[in-house]
Amino acid sequence: MLITIPSKFEGQTIEEMFKSLHLPKKELHLLRMSKELTINDEACTLRNTVNAGDKLNIPLFDESSQYVSSYRLAEIKYEDEYLAIVVKPKGVKTHPNDLKEANTLMNHVIYTLDSDYAEPVHRLDQETVGLLLVAKHPIAKKILDRMLEDREITRTYKAQVDSLLPLKPQTIDMPIGKDKFHPNKRRVSPTGQRAITHILESHMIDEHTAEVELKLDTGRTHQIRVHLAEIGHPVVGDPLYNNSKLRKLKLHSYKIEFEHPFKDELISVTLDD
Repeated sequence: MLITIPSKFEGQTIEEMFKSLHLPKKELHLLRMSKELTINDEACTLRNTVNAGDKLNIPLFDESSQYVSSYRLAEIKYEDEYLAIVVKPKGVKTHPNDLKEANTLMNHVIYTLDSDYAEPVHRLDQETVGLLLVAKHPIAKKILDRMLEDREITRTYKAQVDSLLPLKPQTIDMPIGKDKFHPNKRRVSPTGQRAITHILESHMIDEHTAEVELKLDTGRTHQIRVHLAEIGHPVVGDPLYNNSKLRKLKLHSYKIEFEHPFKDELISVTLDD
C-alpha cells in the first residue's frame, strides 16, 4: 500500500502517525520489524519523520483474501488505493460462509478490484440492497474497523415501514439477541448485545407507508428490521418480521460518509450518485 502523506501528518514520525490512527499494537510491531518500509523509495523505520506529499510504502505482510473469484463485476461507487465502496445487490450475501462459495458480493469484489486483499468493514443482510465499505489492505482494514467502532463512519439507511403517520425522530436503544425459537431470526432481548438505531426523519409515501431515514451506531444482525418491528413499524416486504409472503424488503444502505484516514478529504457516497 502506497500512502501519499496528507498535510495533517506533517512533521510526525511514522509511528506517531499510525498511533494517531489507533493502529493496533500487533500491526505496529509488524511494521516496526519490517525491512520493506520505504519513504520515497528509500528504506526507513517507524522513527522517520514524514512530510506532506511523501510516498510511504507499506508491505502487505503476505496476507491476501481467500475468496474464490466469481468472474462477475461488482458495481464500484468509489475506489482509491486504500478502500472501495461497492453496491450489494438484493438477495446476494455479503461474504461466503464457506470458502468454496463463489456467488457472494465479496467473490464479485475480489474479481473486480485490482487488489489481492479485499475485506468488508461491515455487513449487510442478504435481502438488503446498498453501499458497503471494503478495505484493500490489512492496515486499512484495522484502521477502518476502529473508525467504525468509534462511530467515525456514518452509515445512513432508508426503509419503508408500515405506518399511518410519519415516525418522530428518536433513538432506539434495545439489545438484540438470537431468537431461540427461530434459527434465522433475532429479537430484542435483555441478554443480547447492545444495539442503537437513530430515526432521523420520516415522511409518508402513501396512506399506509412511511419512508424513514436511519443511522446506525452498532451493526447487529437484522438490527434495523428488529428495532422497527419492535416499535410497531416493521419494514415493508420483510418475510421474517412483517409476515410478508414476498421477499421484497424495502430497506437499503443509502449513504456512507467519513473523514478519509489517509487523505485530507471527506468521503461521502450515496447510492443515487
